[in-house]
Order: sequence, then structure tokens, then C-alpha cells
Amino acid sequence: MSEPQKIDPAKIKSFIRRQGRATAGQKQALESHWDKYCLSPQASFDAEQAFGRQAPLIVEIGFGNGDSLAAMAAANPDLNYLGIEVHRPGVGHLMMLLEQRGITNVRIYHHDAIEILEQKIADHSLAGVHLFFPDPWQKRRHHKRRIVRPSFVELLNKKLMAGGYFHAATDWEHYAKDMLGILSAGTGLQNSSPTNDFCERPAYRPLTKFENRGLGLGHGVWDLIFRKL
Repeated sequence: MSEPQKIDPAKIKSFIRRQGRATAGQKQALESHWDKYCLSPQASFDAEQAFGRQAPLIVEIGFGNGDSLAAMAAANPDLNYLGIEVHRPGVGHLMMLLEQRGITNVRIYHHDAIEILEQKIADHSLAGVHLFFPDPWQKRRHHKRRIVRPSFVELLNKKLMAGGYFHAATDWEHYAKDMLGILSAGTGLQNSSPTNDFCERPAYRPLTKFENRGLGLGHGVWDLIFRKL
């Protein structure tokens, strides 16, 4: 009898492609603006060429419907933002927002974020990486799917420039504590919290409608900001 095939924990996907149904506006944006905003995972990535300028580059992993990413990009026109999302309707929604608001400093990958970071992003090139409200994979047997794991911390260390930061936010306390332990155990990243645990929400991270509703109901939100030494 052959031995069962071993799976590298670092290669376990942290997401499931639930494409859902796009609205008419999202479909139109996907059809009309794909080439303007979306980058090909098969092509090499050159930030200056993609954005038409040199500027600090921020990557957001899993931007959802793109509301927060669009707001941050509009508020910080001196920064370049690279959003990565596997949910196609969310990509369409973000492109709608970019067109409506005339936002020019965002580009998008509709692909696996880990593969993009590993294969397309140059080492020591990122000013920041954002991970806002990732899937917490609540069930214990699914914890192995959580994106923040030791191999992910190693990848952050490779891709962030000196002084660059990683900012995660979650409304799931167990995941917040899990991320805190993993990030603190890694090397090369230093917690920005004065109490060495969680940070206050910085002004650059917008409150989402979902988050605002949860706060009104007394739900907690935990922000972690670690900076590369």
C-alpha cells in the first residue's frame, strides 16, 4: 500500500473561490475596465511600469468589495496600492469605485495572493502589506487554512523593505491572539504596539459598514501592526 501523500502546510489555500453573482454594474466594470486596472498573473510585474510612476507600494490581501482600498487610495494619492482578491464580483465592485471617483493609484490582481507575493513582487520592495478581516476559519480543524502562519511571516520579511510594515485587523479575538503569537515568535518584525500586543486603529484604515455595525453592538476589533527592523 502506498503511503498517503503529505501536504506542505505552507501550500494549503487560505481561501475558497466563492465567485457568487456579480451585479450588472460589476459585470460592466469587469468587461469595460479589466485591462485598465487588472494585471496578468502570467506577466512579470514592474511597479513603475504598472503605475506609470515611482511611489511607495502598499499591497492589500483580500480587499473584499474594495470600499476600504478605494478610500485609502483616494486619501493617499502619493502611494501606489496593489489589491489582490480572488472574488471576481469584488474585483468588479472595486473597479466601479475607481472609475466613479477617478482614482488612478490602484492596480489589481485577481489571483492567489501568496503566489503573487512569491512570484511577482521583488524582495525588499514593499512599504506595507494590509490584511483586513481575513477569513478566520473558526473551526479548529480549519485553523491550518489561516493565512498568517510561520511561512507567511518569512514571506513578509522577504518582501518588506526596511521600515516597512504589516497591518492586520480582525473581529475574531481567537484569530487576533493567534496572529499575535505567530508574528511575535518570528524574527525580523517588531510589534508597533507600546504594550506589545494590539494597536489602536490608525486613521488610514477606514471603518467599514460591517465593522461600524459590529462596534455598535459591542463587538471587538483587533489591529496588529508589525514593522520590519
